[in-house]
Amino acid sequence: MAQSQNTPNRSSTEINIREELEKYLRYWPWFVGCVILALTIAFLNLRQTTPVYSTTASIIIKDGKNGQNSEMAAFADLGLFSGMNGNSIENEIGILRSRRLMTSVVKALNLNIRYFDQEALRTPELYSTSPLLVKIISLDEAILQSVPGREFSLVYKGNNKLSLTRISDGKKYNTVMGTPVDLGFGTILVLENEFNPGRKATPENPILVTFSPVESVAGAYSNDLQVRLKESNSSLIELALNDPVRQKAEDILDQLILEYNREAIEDKNLVAMNTAEFIDERLIIINEELDSVESGKVEFKESRGLTDIQTESGMFVSTAGEYRQRQQEIDTQIELADAMISYLQNNNTTDLLPANLGIEESSVNEQINQYNDLVLERNRILKGSSERNPVIIKLNSEIEQLKANVQQSLRRMKSNLEIAENNVDRQAAAISSRISAVPSQEKQFRGIERQQQIKETLYLFLLQKREENSLSLAVTAPKAKIVDSALSSGIPVSPNPRSSYLTALLLGLGIPFAFLYTRNLLNNKVRERNDIEAAINDIPIVGEIPRLGKNKEELIQKNDRSVLAESFRILHTNLQYLLVNSGDKTSGINIFITSTIKGEGKTFVAFNLATTLANTGKKVLVMGGDLRNPQLQRFEKDAKEWQGVSDYLVNESLSLEKLIKESSLHENLYLLSSGSIPPNPSELLRHPRTADMFTKLRGMYDYVIVDTAPSMLVSDTFLINKYADLTLYVVRANYTEKKLLDFAADAKKDGKLQEVSFVLNDVEAANFGYGNKYGYAYGYAYGPEHEGFWEKVKSKVALW
Repeated sequence: MAQSQNTPNRSSTEINIREELEKYLRYWPWFVGCVILALTIAFLNLRQTTPVYSTTASIIIKDGKNGQNSEMAAFADLGLFSGMNGNSIENEIGILRSRRLMTSVVKALNLNIRYFDQEALRTPELYSTSPLLVKIISLDEAILQSVPGREFSLVYKGNNKLSLTRISDGKKYNTVMGTPVDLGFGTILVLENEFNPGRKATPENPILVTFSPVESVAGAYSNDLQVRLKESNSSLIELALNDPVRQKAEDILDQLILEYNREAIEDKNLVAMNTAEFIDERLIIINEELDSVESGKVEFKESRGLTDIQTESGMFVSTAGEYRQRQQEIDTQIELADAMISYLQNNNTTDLLPANLGIEESSVNEQINQYNDLVLERNRILKGSSERNPVIIKLNSEIEQLKANVQQSLRRMKSNLEIAENNVDRQAAAISSRISAVPSQEKQFRGIERQQQIKETLYLFLLQKREENSLSLAVTAPKAKIVDSALSSGIPVSPNPRSSYLTALLLGLGIPFAFLYTRNLLNNKVRERNDIEAAINDIPIVGEIPRLGKNKEELIQKNDRSVLAESFRILHTNLQYLLVNSGDKTSGINIFITSTIKGEGKTFVAFNLATTLANTGKKVLVMGGDLRNPQLQRFEKDAKEWQGVSDYLVNESLSLEKLIKESSLHENLYLLSSGSIPPNPSELLRHPRTADMFTKLRGMYDYVIVDTAPSMLVSDTFLINKYADLTLYVVRANYTEKKLLDFAADAKKDGKLQEVSFVLNDVEAANFGYGNKYGYAYGYAYGPEHEGFWEKVKSKVALW
């Protein structure tokens, strides 16, 4: 049971879907035309649009997020300096995107000057293929930013003569190749491109030269540049740039990497240069102190006549030597600590600290390295920012805090060294007491010698560090390692032909569909029989009358095989089925034709129906039942002058036989006009002679076709409709509003109209006939037998 209940629903759904599709498929020529037009526009747009290619390069940042050392990690565990180096890769990405770095690229490649082939269809850019090059001698960026004329037409006239024409106002500058020219915003000279020997400048090929401010060009490329991490936990960075000129985009990315490495090397060299300056200053001081100690030693020996004092105290030398060596090491560390403390107190936050001086305390060395890294990072970011940048403020705070920690660590180290020195001194004093027999001169000499050894050790140590620092300054590895050099794609990323044609296809289908859908949605007129059937269920539709084309006959002729004639034959057939219900009639049949408002085709239907009935051999009368607005003269020119119904009802002396005229349209067709227009049609139609008139006409003719007044505008039709055997209610397609159908239904319900049936007039061929509902039309056999393809297309388009 469930299956049998669901089957009708599915069938109804399928029918509804097909009917909805039929509403649009009947206008297939418009869909085809719009698709062809859209595809043509897409094709022309692709021909006119300059293709843009994608260029990519990839690099590895060597000291990325892993730049923190163990000492800094320990502070981070305590909650200090949190996030200080955690975003180093993000900072490097920000530097690569910076306008300052791109400005260096623009200046290096002269990207603010562009060359175009002025005669080509798409005006392509001549990046490296221009036969002439412009060299800027001086340029005022402020004036260039404000002047409107930045485009010039460069023409080579032969014999090294050149002509520059400003596009905006046509001003010309005649010059010679290699001679400076003042353009107002700067001075330039034009040279031949020696790197492009295959293309020479000719008078027939003008070159369009454009000048742009460096900052604006750098800003544009910075906005177009894409810098992204390949993976979240790596330091592999991909650079991407889209540009119509592939070689240009590749040069930009390669130059960007070069500029980035150059600045990174300069930053690293700042540490080495600052360290070298510190070492040189300390060497000068130590050298002076060493000279003083050695001079004192010589004076001491000469004044006391000493030669080799060590042989006299050889027994104690081996024991005391270890303490002396330890004292020397401690004194060296104290000297280094004092020097570093003094340097920290005198320098500012922008100076770097000397590194790798030989301080044995590893934590102090690590803090110095962290301090230098922060200073370099702050200075690098400060090049493209200001002191009020939150990142700069944060780094300044971290630098000050780390500087205080370095000073504190140095003081603590010095305090520990002093304690250790005191301990060593006490142990050395114990040994000294055991050699009290050694002359006092030996003791003094040992002190002088110890000072000499300390100074010599420190001096040699600083010399070694200076050489190491010189090597690090001479050999500096780039910060960004190139993984893949810049390479452009062979297929343009835009415009995308497949996407363009697909979009054009969708638009070509969507625009007519949207138009038809909107038109159907906003349409309030009856268009086809389905509109009547959906609104009114109890009034049948007995006929559909097609719309006539231009220069087509409105009246049916004898032996007519047109669609119009066939539609009225079908109407006649349907009327026979309705007349079966009215019983056997021995007299004529009265058929009233009315409508809701005027202009719906009552007279047209009346005459063609009467002609159709007359062609069957029946005797037919067309009666003008609209006393207010007679219309029979449309098809009988003299009918307006004839006496008729109104005259008969007013003048009892007139007979119907004298008022009825033979029609020139058919030998079996007769006319009874409405007559003179009376002042009171409604009262006149209530006259007793009205019933007598219809009774007589029944006996005289097989069919009486009454062309009545619009039933919604006047009550005349309702007054005489009781004499009707059938009432044909004419509805005109694309003219009658759907809401007016309710008037006919209400009139039938109230008994004002007898045996009402609808006749749908002026139906478009696309909506015409029962067969059209199923994809076929019954009028096909009555058209031209050999209609060509284009004729069929034209007829379909005409349906619109």
